[in-house]
Amino acid sequence: MTDVTAGDSGTGSNSRPVVYDLAPACTVSDVEIGAFYHAVVNGVVDYGVFVDVSDAVSGLVHESNLDRKYGVGDRLIVELTEIKENGDIAFDVADPENYRTVAVDCAPETTAVDSLVAGEEAIVEGTVVQIKQTGGPTIFHVNDGTGIVACAAFEEAGVRAHPDVEVDDAVRVRGDVERHDGAKQVEAESLERLDGETAESVREDIDAALTERAEPHDVDPLVEWPEFEKLRDDLEGVARLLRRTVLEGRPIRVRHHADGDGMCASIPVQLALERFIAEVHEDPSAPQHLFKRLPSKAPFYEMEDVTRDLNFALEGRARHGQKLPFLLMLDNGSTEEDVPAYENLAHYDIPIAVIDHHHPDPDAVNPLLSAHVNPYLYDEDYRITTGMMCVELARMIDPDLTAGLRHVPAVAGLSDRSKAEAMGEYVALAESEGYSREDLENIGEALDYAAHWLRYDAGETLVNDVLNVGCEDEARHRELVAFLSERAERDVERQLEAVEPHVDHERLSSGAHLYTVDLDRFAHRFTYPAPGKTTGQLHDRKVTETGESVITVGYGPDFAVLRSDGVRLDIPQMVAELNEEVTGGGVNGGGHLVVGSIKFVKGMREAVIDSLVDKMADADLDENLSSTATIDT
Repeated sequence: MTDVTAGDSGTGSNSRPVVYDLAPACTVSDVEIGAFYHAVVNGVVDYGVFVDVSDAVSGLVHESNLDRKYGVGDRLIVELTEIKENGDIAFDVADPENYRTVAVDCAPETTAVDSLVAGEEAIVEGTVVQIKQTGGPTIFHVNDGTGIVACAAFEEAGVRAHPDVEVDDAVRVRGDVERHDGAKQVEAESLERLDGETAESVREDIDAALTERAEPHDVDPLVEWPEFEKLRDDLEGVARLLRRTVLEGRPIRVRHHADGDGMCASIPVQLALERFIAEVHEDPSAPQHLFKRLPSKAPFYEMEDVTRDLNFALEGRARHGQKLPFLLMLDNGSTEEDVPAYENLAHYDIPIAVIDHHHPDPDAVNPLLSAHVNPYLYDEDYRITTGMMCVELARMIDPDLTAGLRHVPAVAGLSDRSKAEAMGEYVALAESEGYSREDLENIGEALDYAAHWLRYDAGETLVNDVLNVGCEDEARHRELVAFLSERAERDVERQLEAVEPHVDHERLSSGAHLYTVDLDRFAHRFTYPAPGKTTGQLHDRKVTETGESVITVGYGPDFAVLRSDGVRLDIPQMVAELNEEVTGGGVNGGGHLVVGSIKFVKGMREAVIDSLVDKMADADLDENLSSTATIDT
């Protein structure tokens, strides 16, 4: 407790009576019987007046001790006469002569959020991360570095309490800790906005605590793979960024490619982040409000998706007082096609991180990103799938998930047809957990089938049950996978039976086989499999039949899907050249080097396809290079 003398020139005797002016944070432990205090009337009753000498110290001046009538807000000097066993405090009106005032700046004894006890009074200092107005109190979510707690302040029903306090302000809250809807909540008797050195000290303490807690866990890789190790530091950086985002109370929105690899990437990360959110927040519903996962049908961030996401975020800020979210892009987001969406978000405070294995355009996207993890940035390629990377990311966030994720990298690799050297080890790891290779392939097919019918829906429980991550019923998992994978196989066979009689074949000058088919005319539409999957299945069949270098092109009125085995294609480069060479073609697209999709103007289809075939004919053969991924269109 610091005393600061006021109203005294500093000369002469200090024997004059002292009247203490208590800071708002002072408590009963800072007062003593017989001392004088500056007070303010806070209530008038028949038997006297109630006065405050600080935010936490109040008491009664009995009518028998009043020298005149007082009203609420009147100031007076009182003498503390009694502190009763039940905590009640009694004062008398005092009129000391020739007194001097001593300001008392109390350092309050605060309680950490993670140490709050229901039924006890507490003082919490922290920063406001969310302000939500209800039909009753105003709910301030306060972060002190150890956790985030809701503090309910009441002015009157539906009226904003403490309108001077905004998100990111440093505050001191005093009140009783109670339970509300299963969570601890501080019923705020006082809420004070801090400033100056006090606020700065609170911010520094919180920053130090968050920096320490944001550090990712040091976990050993599931499989020793030198090529993968090049990405580990970048993945740790994203884990640190995500943990810090959760600790700061900021929402997270995940967009992922709606295929097997995209779901193998997003589900483990979702589970890890939701568990960490629950650990940080006292509110058990926080994961539901602060995390959102949504699939993207295209392997890039479409303007339709970003417009929906931005509108959702702005509504969340307006209706619930939330910060704008952190955006995590998985299995998409690293190409020039993503730039318009990112530039749209650049008008707002929405950080973006990307984990992807599509061929990137780092010069275009990196200036707009907070983090970008991609094997191509380290001279590796798409054989390292996004699902493989995100399983390690999830373990860095929450290593306790490891046992339930050992099979996921193998599912991701098989779903994207990765021929990485480490695939054998991933499959063996899954087999040690009771999954046969056939089980893993069926899970991947079931995921693709479910994603097709879910379309823009995340399919929360269904997808978790299919992947067997966070699934509580092993029997249901196996029954679901069997049902969905069998339906997928049936629908693929039905599609190929319709398509195969209409497939055109020619031998390119390079010696490669070229198979083309008009999917708009000769494939079942608006059903499973989609054009990308249909082209991939047809391609795999032709590779098996010929045992030679094969290119397969499935096309429609304004799109083409490309698959290649044994041919050195560079689809992103081909797309750039076609856009320059075919005037009025409006060519765009991309994907992996030998697997991709392009779009163009409908009336220019013939010119685009002819130019595309010419470029593929000029490509060199490489019997060791094969397609290893899938493209949805």
